[in-house]
Amino acid sequence: MRAESIAPVARQAGEDPTIRSRPDLAWEPMTETSNYRLTELQALEAESIHIFREVAAEIEHPVLLFSGGKDSIVMLRLAEKAFWPARIPFPIMHVDTGLNFPEVIAFRDRRAEQLKVDLVVASVPDAIERGLVVQEPNGSRNRIQTPVLLQAITEHKFNALFGGGRRDEEKARAKERVFSFRDEFGQWDPKNQRPELWSLYNGRIHLGESIRVFPLSNWTELDVWTYITAEQLEVPELYLARERDVFERDGMLYAANEICAPPEGAEVIKATVRYRTMGDANLTAAVLSDADTLDKIIVEIAATRLTERGATRGDDRVSEAAMEDRKREGYF
Repeated sequence: MRAESIAPVARQAGEDPTIRSRPDLAWEPMTETSNYRLTELQALEAESIHIFREVAAEIEHPVLLFSGGKDSIVMLRLAEKAFWPARIPFPIMHVDTGLNFPEVIAFRDRRAEQLKVDLVVASVPDAIERGLVVQEPNGSRNRIQTPVLLQAITEHKFNALFGGGRRDEEKARAKERVFSFRDEFGQWDPKNQRPELWSLYNGRIHLGESIRVFPLSNWTELDVWTYITAEQLEVPELYLARERDVFERDGMLYAANEICAPPEGAEVIKATVRYRTMGDANLTAAVLSDADTLDKIIVEIAATRLTERGATRGDDRVSEAAMEDRKREGYF
């Protein structure tokens, strides 16, 4: 199939999400001669849909964390399928640091409108103005997202949060169960988690406690892109390789823009790059790439040996345990 035929095209609102868009990518329609075996991608989808339905059945006030990145795009699609033809029965929430790529914020708002779901925005700039958190000297707002998230959880009485974390991304995320329990302070204790034998999930919690739920725990970055391509899901254009103005900092390439200005003396060059992950514009680096279609992204990811966070996230280079430290404090 030609690359042009799988450009990221959004489905029409109200279209049945269970219809397979790309049968050449692990989707096979059932026939009389089918052996009823699921492909790996179909099994992952079924597992994730099961998790969404389990939470909806067990937990009173769930919410889906939606940043507009590839993992949350897949999560939103799975939630749509899990409850089709009804609407998604819970809101989506984004912790907006004020430093996100404008293209991603526009995409977030558009998807919420298309699916007619409630969008809750927890604003870090508003929290700074109110004195809830204090801006860090290094410009990072990752650590101060946590109090903003915890306040939003309390305000809206959310007790289960769907997150797009995958075990292949980072060492701390590899420790988490699908149902990751947090105490009344929102904190995570990796040594105090419940067993999940035979994919049985215990969602019982005490007053004030909450759960982070990770439907994509067993997915890989390659699985995510294969699914996006098979479903022909729309993604922010930043994921596709384009010629962009970038500069080098700490061995990584950052886009030169109003959020991430190059330091004095840094040379701004034009390079064909794309983003593997969506974070704050001042801390998320691009990678050199010619993958300007979804098919090319799949080929590129299949050959890489470095995770997207290791390759592009400056905030994870603070220390070896940077992610785990933030999770213990209440991070996603």
